[in-house]
Formats: sequence, structure tokens, C-alpha cells
Amino acid sequence: MTVGLLGSATYFLYGGRSDASSAPRPRSTHVTRTPGLAPTPTPTPTPTPTPSRTEIDVPPTGSGTFVTAQASGATVGSGSHPLRYVVEVETGLDVSASQAAKEIAGILAAPQGWTHDPDHAFQLVSAGAPHDLTVRIATPGTADSLCWAGIQQDTGGEYNCEVPGGVVVNLKRWVKGSPTFDGPIHDYRALIINHEMGHFLGYSHVTCAGAGQLAPVMMQQIKGLQGCVANAWPYDKNGDFVTGPPV
Repeated sequence: MTVGLLGSATYFLYGGRSDASSAPRPRSTHVTRTPGLAPTPTPTPTPTPTPSRTEIDVPPTGSGTFVTAQASGATVGSGSHPLRYVVEVETGLDVSASQAAKEIAGILAAPQGWTHDPDHAFQLVSAGAPHDLTVRIATPGTADSLCWAGIQQDTGGEYNCEVPGGVVVNLKRWVKGSPTFDGPIHDYRALIINHEMGHFLGYSHVTCAGAGQLAPVMMQQIKGLQGCVANAWPYDKNGDFVTGPPV
């Protein structure tokens, strides 16, 4: 599927999925977006800490406009038709679009990621380049609006979604992770990207295959692990695909 750059005004939509529900979604053909004194310096400033789950502000809603990462990379994976993607971040957030793009590119290039399947390939492209999908990081309110506009799904300020021509990542999930996922925030971000990209590759929701087993990335892990172990990757360390019964 090839789509043009998702602009700030109008989207052309063809279907999509959300973590709010696993039921089929109605298709939509067109959506129009609506969108003191300085502190006294200290003699010995403390180092800037590495961003964590709690140090990035998560406003309930934002501007509804986006900045596209000026970042690109080589194709990863051996598939003959790489999915070209751009990364956008809602303006005014304490998240660098370029840094987010590099983190997402690293996730998609990982050995246990989707490129373990020789049919899959991805390429990060920069603003203005032809691309197939857009990955957007947005405040909960904006994410809800985009998910509803794209697939008529109420994401309740909590969930990510796949919409036609793009992925919408809820900033709350990007920053704070999930109560069901005990691990580094980067790993939870990997789960977000692998789950939503999995939808673009044609994979549907599945559930836990059995107590103590790895949770598939196509499982809606935020809703509970059902005895499985939280997992961010499509393939395990032995290179076996992690899946389970269909939902």
C-alpha cells in the first residue's frame, strides 16, 4: 500500500485497528482534521537525567499539528517491497521527532523484530520523501481524535491504534509504558511499534498460548497477560515466531 504524506488538513482513509477492541472496524473514506524572573543559578549544576517514564510531561491534549523528523536510514530487512515510513511528533511536546525516529528505526532493525522474516523490510525516510505510512506520537486527546477519525474507535485516552496510512502512538504509552509490562521503557516502545507495524503487515490480534509462555506482540498485552510473560518482540531468542490462538 502506498499513500502520500498525511497532511495537517485532510486524510484519505481505508481501514485500521486499535488496542481498544479487537472487533472489525468500519471503513472511512475521508476525514478533515479540526485541529517570571529567571531562577538564581547554582555554582555546580547537576547533570541532566536520562528521560524516564515520569520525566516527560504528558499533557492531556495538544496542538493537533505535527513536526516531521528530518531523519532517514538504510532499508532494513530483505523484503522486496520495503515499507517506507516517516515519524511525526505533535508540536509542543518534550519529545524530539528525530530521536523518536532513530529509536523506532532501531526497533524495526532488531534481530528479533519483523525483519527476521525475509519477506519484510522497512525504511525510515525524511520529511517530504515518498512514503507508505506515518508513525505519529500524539497527546492522549489528539490520539483519541485521530483514532476516532480513522477507525471510529474510542481509545479512551489510553490506547494506540493503526489507522489507514499510519500508526498513532499515544504519548502516555510512549512515556509511561503499561502497568502490565515490567521492563525498560524502550522495550515497551518496541512492543508498541512491533504491534502496530504487525497490523500493517497483515497480522491480526491473538491471545496467550499458555501460562508461562511469551506473550505474542499481536496480543493486546495492555489488557492483561492471561498467564503469559510480557514480550516486546515478534520472534524469541531462538528465532521462533511467538503467536497464539486468534481472538
